[in-house]
Amino acid sequence: MCDTCGCNVTHGNEHLLKSGAPLAQTSNGSESIEVLKGLLAANDHEAQHNREHFAEHRVLAVNLMSSPGAGKTALLEATIRDLGDRYRIAVIVGDLETENDAERIRRHGVPAIQISTGSACHLDAHMVHSALHGLDLQEIDIVFIENVGNLVCPASFDLGQHCNVTLLSSPEGDDKPQKYPVMFRAADLVLLSKSDLTPILGDFDPRRAERHVRELANGAPLIEVSSRNGHGMSAWTGWLERALQLQRANGAVEPQRHVHAAAHTHD
Repeated sequence: MCDTCGCNVTHGNEHLLKSGAPLAQTSNGSESIEVLKGLLAANDHEAQHNREHFAEHRVLAVNLMSSPGAGKTALLEATIRDLGDRYRIAVIVGDLETENDAERIRRHGVPAIQISTGSACHLDAHMVHSALHGLDLQEIDIVFIENVGNLVCPASFDLGQHCNVTLLSSPEGDDKPQKYPVMFRAADLVLLSKSDLTPILGDFDPRRAERHVRELANGAPLIEVSSRNGHGMSAWTGWLERALQLQRANGAVEPQRHVHAAAHTHD
């Protein structure tokens, strides 16, 4: 999918990169696989740098991930309406092209930095670091990183965030955790978005979705939420507030998987 994360290496073609194989070395003789490893190592180093920035300014960084159309931007708009009078919020938005989502956020009076990734199917720590230059972290309590809509690559890249929040919308089907285990295994919280559509569609079972997450040995809480009618929003914002309190109390630089909320919370 992109040329930077290594997802172009598959089980079907990885034999071409093994020692002595046709693509094991680049034209200048360097090892191809070392280039990929080096990119990931450099990303992790930059992610740690981002974490230090967030810790210094006591900012909670939340990485939002989902497939395209699962409702990340709508969730952010609803979250800003609910928390904007109590906390200073900023958003970093990743998309292949356009500033559509960033413009939606700015209409709520919140700073939003757009990252256009071009052909890259995820954000990386270097992109996020560059975006931080456009934000005054002294004036921010929570920064949301709205990752590129993709259930594969974003989960593999550390951005320096404190927690990963993965959206699973009811129109997608409740079996997505089975199909995309890396993404849901990395989640510190799973939001079952567009819950207002669940009764209409009739074939999305929140408990079945939870079971699939638990089969990945992930004890992260699940919250049903609707940005449209507000269902579950207080549970989501409460989770965020506890995460911010923990980050500030502990100077935390590790994901806050122990920030709990009851599964399938109803307001």
